[in-house]
Amino acid sequence: MSDFNPYEFNISPPQSHWGGQQDDSLHLVLVEPEIPGNTGNVGRLCAGANVWLHLVEPLGFELDNRYLKRAGLDYWPHVRLCVHRDFSKLEEIFPAHRMCFFSKKTQRCYTTANWQPGSVLVFGKETKGLSDEIRQRYVDQMYRIPITDKVRSLNLSNACAIALYEAMRHLDFAPVYGDGCMED
Repeated sequence: MSDFNPYEFNISPPQSHWGGQQDDSLHLVLVEPEIPGNTGNVGRLCAGANVWLHLVEPLGFELDNRYLKRAGLDYWPHVRLCVHRDFSKLEEIFPAHRMCFFSKKTQRCYTTANWQPGSVLVFGKETKGLSDEIRQRYVDQMYRIPITDKVRSLNLSNACAIALYEAMRHLDFAPVYGDGCMED
């Protein structure tokens, strides 16, 4: 019988090249996520897009949560995952100019971001978004995904997918294809 467990997390420590010139990965950050199903969906997104998933504690669930595992299906061994004790630990790794923050409390459209290899996409918790402190500190790096006034916000995993694929489009989908998007 195999020791392979499709629901096992491979949590990596921070990599020494992150935030530097050699960092050509995209990074998706969830700051204090609360809903395990959303985080599971984002994990699956990151596995499919070949980008790093960073979770900033405190989490609103344990990593052994069955809803988290179910939402991520059997893709967890393919998720490049790093867990950070708090947001300041993430700030120690990534320079401010690499980070793009998403909030409904700004007017700058996400399509105007200057996407580069090594970009870091940062999303807040489902119920409150990013803290006032983070939004004030990074006011020039805040982006919004436009929506009507019929809903308060988009689902976190949907917002992550929209923003991530926009960043990847600007990078010719290099995280998935290596040297760029395959054309028919």
